[in-house]
Amino acid sequence: MTEDNKDIYISRWLLLITLLIVLMIVVGGLTRLTDSGLSITKWELFTGFLPPLNNTDWDNYFNLYKEIPEFKLQNYSMTLNEFKVIFWWEWAHRFLGRLIGISFLIPLIYFTFKLGFKSLKSLYFIFFLICFQGFIGWYMVSSGLIDRVDVSHYRLALHLLIAFFILSLILWDYFKLKKIDLSHKKLKFYLPFIFLLLIFCQITIGAFVSGMDAGTIYNSWPLMGSTYFPDDNDFTNVFKSTAFSDPSLVQFFHRNLAYLILIYYLFLAFKIYKNNFSRLFYTVNIIGLIVFIQILLGILTLLYGAQIYLASMHQITSIFLVSSSVYFLYLNSNTN
Repeated sequence: MTEDNKDIYISRWLLLITLLIVLMIVVGGLTRLTDSGLSITKWELFTGFLPPLNNTDWDNYFNLYKEIPEFKLQNYSMTLNEFKVIFWWEWAHRFLGRLIGISFLIPLIYFTFKLGFKSLKSLYFIFFLICFQGFIGWYMVSSGLIDRVDVSHYRLALHLLIAFFILSLILWDYFKLKKIDLSHKKLKFYLPFIFLLLIFCQITIGAFVSGMDAGTIYNSWPLMGSTYFPDDNDFTNVFKSTAFSDPSLVQFFHRNLAYLILIYYLFLAFKIYKNNFSRLFYTVNIIGLIVFIQILLGILTLLYGAQIYLASMHQITSIFLVSSSVYFLYLNSNTN
């Protein structure tokens, strides 16, 4: 395998994994929005690869679901056909997780035999994260099986963050393989890094909003009710340890972090145009468009009470925002 062929094959493989992870994030978001995440109450690493194949299998899964608080307190009138709807979302999410693991491991073993372990160390770290993500997924689900009707929003945020971290690392390796010219004038590395860090913080708060259904309250903008600060709260609560478990405060944080990201983006764009960093014009413009769409979808999601299609589009746009921001960071690096 020549050097050029190696880069081509690995980059195509990483691109496939990227697309699978994007699909995984989208399906995961819809699993949360449809309240489907607790429909499978056991972790079946191998036996769960196949869906229920007969009525007995369906009855077994449904009976297990009937034992958890979500059914007893919230979905006690659910029929088997209604259960099948939420089951398929969760099953698809887990199936994609297994598919990603297999699609990563088998080529990784092949390339290791061809190229050796040393040149693939970063990919082994990514594979470790993929395996760890499976554990965190079950850790998240288990939080909703005993004392509550939803999963912990902290564990949900961790699960989502790891997914975006894996996506970012794969994209970084993909960009390295494409041998992009980095000899042009650029920003100092820490400036786009801060931008990406702010986006990851916003994804975390967004997961809190989703996990606590905080998007279904204060369905107005730019005010939260009749005031800028939520009128069911006291400003001193912002500084309490319980702030991130308070739905109205979490929505307040999510709104204002979006404004901060917009302001910081405008600062970066100003520096790029002021210093005539022409190689960065196109990328920063694309990021600006995505930021605008993301904020618009966020506002519409609030105004329409977290309607599922808008909420899903809002999350999907975050995938484009992270991906373009990782590319922006790479363009301002000295990797090559």
